[in-house]
Amino acid sequence: MHFLKKLLAIAAVTASAFASADPGVTDSTITLGMTAPFSGPNGVYGTDMKNVIQAYFDQVNKSGGVNGRKLNLVTLDDGYETDRAVANTKSLISEKNVFAMLAAYGSSPTTEAMNKVFGPAQVPLVGTISGAGTLREPISQNGNSRYMFNVRASYADETEAIVNQLVSLGLKNIAVFYQNDGFGKSGLEGVTVALKKHNLAPSAVGTVERNSVEVNQAVEAIVKAKPQAVIMVTLYKPTAAFVKAMKKAAQGAMLMTLSPVGTEQLVAELGPDSRGIGISQVVPYPWNDTVPFVRDYQKLLGPKGAFSYYGIEAYAMARVVVDALKRAGKDLSREKYMAALESTNLDLGGFKVAFSNTNRQGSRFVELTVIGPGGKVLK
Repeated sequence: MHFLKKLLAIAAVTASAFASADPGVTDSTITLGMTAPFSGPNGVYGTDMKNVIQAYFDQVNKSGGVNGRKLNLVTLDDGYETDRAVANTKSLISEKNVFAMLAAYGSSPTTEAMNKVFGPAQVPLVGTISGAGTLREPISQNGNSRYMFNVRASYADETEAIVNQLVSLGLKNIAVFYQNDGFGKSGLEGVTVALKKHNLAPSAVGTVERNSVEVNQAVEAIVKAKPQAVIMVTLYKPTAAFVKAMKKAAQGAMLMTLSPVGTEQLVAELGPDSRGIGISQVVPYPWNDTVPFVRDYQKLLGPKGAFSYYGIEAYAMARVVVDALKRAGKDLSREKYMAALESTNLDLGGFKVAFSNTNRQGSRFVELTVIGPGGKVLK
C-alpha cells in the first residue's frame, strides 16, 4: 500500500509537469517551426535557408542537443503568398504544436499578417527576410510586436547606404523600381527619406506586382527620366526582367538593389548581364573564410557546399535561436526563452546580434558589393 501511494504521487508530479510544459517541448525534443517559400519563383530562397538551418540543427543534435533535448524542425511551404503563410503559421502553432518559430520570408503583408497569429499566441519568431520598419516599431511588452525578433538590418539602413554611395559619386538623377507590396514600398520609403537628406527626390518610379515579371510599363516610365542610377527594390525574377529591358532600351544607368534580391540567384538568372549591379548586404561576405562566423558557416556546409548570402543569414538566425534556448535552461518555457532572447548580446565572430526588452532590431550591419566578371561578387 505504501509503495502504491508513492507510485501515485510520482505519477501525479509527472502528469503535472507535462501539463504545465509549453507545447513543442518534451523530455527529449524541442520542436521549432518554419514557413517560407519552397516552391514557385522564390522557392530557391526558402529551400536554401531550410537546408542550412537543418544542417546546423543536425550538428547541434549530434553534439547532444540543447540541454539534453534534440531539435526538431517542422517546415511548411507558403510559396511567398500571404494567405498560405498565415495558414501555415496557424497550423504550426495549433496543429504541429511548435514551441517557437524562425526564418520567415517577406515583410508586409506576409510577416505582418503572420504576426497577428504568432503574437497573440505568444509564440516567438526569430528572423525574417525583411527590413520593413513596421516590424521594428517600438516594443510594447504586452503587444504582438514583442514576439518578433529581427536578426538583419532594416531597409532604411540598406537604402541609406546605397543612396549615400550614389550621391558621393556625384549622381543626383536617381529613379526607383519597386515591387508593389510591403517589401517594395518599405524600400521606396527608405530611398525617399535618404534622398531627402541630400535635398533630392526620386526622379521617376516604376513598379511591378508581386510574383510577376511584367516590367514594361515601369521601364517606359523610368527611361523617360534618363536616370543616372536606378535603385531596384525587387526580387531576382523581376529584377532580371527589368535589367534586360533596360539594356534593350540602351539605358546605361547604374543599377543598385537590396539584399533580399538573392545575389546568387540574380547572377544565375542574368548571366553576363549581371555584371556591374551593386547590391547591399546585411550579413558578412560568405566566401571570406578569415571571418570566424563565415568560417563556421563554411565548415558546416563542407568543401562542396554552395555558399550564399541567404544561407549565411539563415545560419545566423539558427545560431541566435540555439544560443537563447541554451541560456533559457533545462526547465524550458516560452517566457524563459523570451527572457533569454531579450538579453541576447551575441558575437558570432564578425557578426553581432543584440536585443533588449525594447529593441527587436538585432543588427545594423550593411556593406555594399558589386557583381564582377564571371558573376563573382566583389566587396
